[in-house]
Amino acid sequence: MRDTLNDIVIVGAGMAGLHTAEALRERGFEGRLTLVGEEAHRPYSRPPLSKEVLTGMGMDPSGGGPGWLVGHRALRLRGEEAVDELDLDFRPSSRAVGLDTDTREVRVSGPGGTGTVRYDGLVIATGARARRPDTGLAGVHVLRTLDDAEAVRAEFDSGGRLVVVGAGFVGAEVAASARAVGMDVTLVEAAPTPLTRVVDPRIGEVLTELHRENGVDVRLGVGVAGFEGRDRVERVRLADGSAVETSLVVAGIGVHLNTEWLRGSGVELMADGSVACDEYSATSVPNVYAVGDLANWPHPRYGGRIRLEHWTNAGEQGEAAAHNLLAGEKGRTPFTPVPYFWSDQYKMKVQLLGQGAPADRVTFVHGSPEDRKFVAFLGRDGMLTGVLGLRSTPRTMRYRGLLEKPTTWDEALEAAGFTPVR
Repeated sequence: MRDTLNDIVIVGAGMAGLHTAEALRERGFEGRLTLVGEEAHRPYSRPPLSKEVLTGMGMDPSGGGPGWLVGHRALRLRGEEAVDELDLDFRPSSRAVGLDTDTREVRVSGPGGTGTVRYDGLVIATGARARRPDTGLAGVHVLRTLDDAEAVRAEFDSGGRLVVVGAGFVGAEVAASARAVGMDVTLVEAAPTPLTRVVDPRIGEVLTELHRENGVDVRLGVGVAGFEGRDRVERVRLADGSAVETSLVVAGIGVHLNTEWLRGSGVELMADGSVACDEYSATSVPNVYAVGDLANWPHPRYGGRIRLEHWTNAGEQGEAAAHNLLAGEKGRTPFTPVPYFWSDQYKMKVQLLGQGAPADRVTFVHGSPEDRKFVAFLGRDGMLTGVLGLRSTPRTMRYRGLLEKPTTWDEALEAAGFTPVR
């Protein structure tokens, strides 16, 4: 460990930020560790926001103690004592508004006004915020934070009809949760199939039917023209001229990366606003690393740069950045994970290892779409690039090793014991 690292600041108190803090302590960092978070809450897990929080599952009447997420057991990343043992200078409700890499100071704005936090090492983990629809009508929500989820849950309790705009994973999970509590749901997606950016359309078609089988009115290939109503939304006008009557909308239409505060700092940003990193998660500025949703780095197995908005990546990249920050240039290790994420919908688990799109080959090596239970291999240019499973957790995870190294399509099929029909 380098003696110059006496003060490390982590900006962003989500999954990536907390894991980075834990990894720094586990690797022997004993200096001052500051965690700056924009929300008032301690770090919490976001995946349950669109599931357990909306449906009321996993509620804990005993609560979690002072300062914790009372009533939402599924959200707690760590127990209160475990977080306290990290000996953090935790600064909630503090938003990063600027960075001076010459003086090594982060400028933050909070309830007490604007101030600065000095660092020797810095980890950027400010993530992303939900893209909001262009309307001021009440009843139109996004779902990214605990406060968002609480607002949507309050509307769920009144029942009625819901329109979900966007059939990505958040939108799909909100639709499934709404059906679980008995709401009428319309799911609107401008693309021809759900999850177009994540999985091949042949997989998307299976997920479309899954929604329809569970009573969701799925509208594909049509965008939203606008939201109508007096003070509160009353209908959603679609681009094909049709309209859906509703008093509640949840939009999952992408994100804005929280990197505006880095502009002019010398930290290189990509065209989409993500932070340009090298293979070690290091930025263009010495002793400054980036992790989580906003980190953009080269991955040798996927032919270019990648950026992942996955729960598992937030943790893994935080651990990698902590190691590399403390190790110095000679002891650093490239960050080359197997991307992994999952989604729970209609009591079924969807899992994806690697990349699901674009793909020029899709083969169901176990099970079948008709049975709603399968493992599918996805490939591109003669190589295996992804493994997707539905209700097939053990078999899906069995093939992780194939994605940890370059594996040809034929090698993958042979490993699965699958014989192509000639």
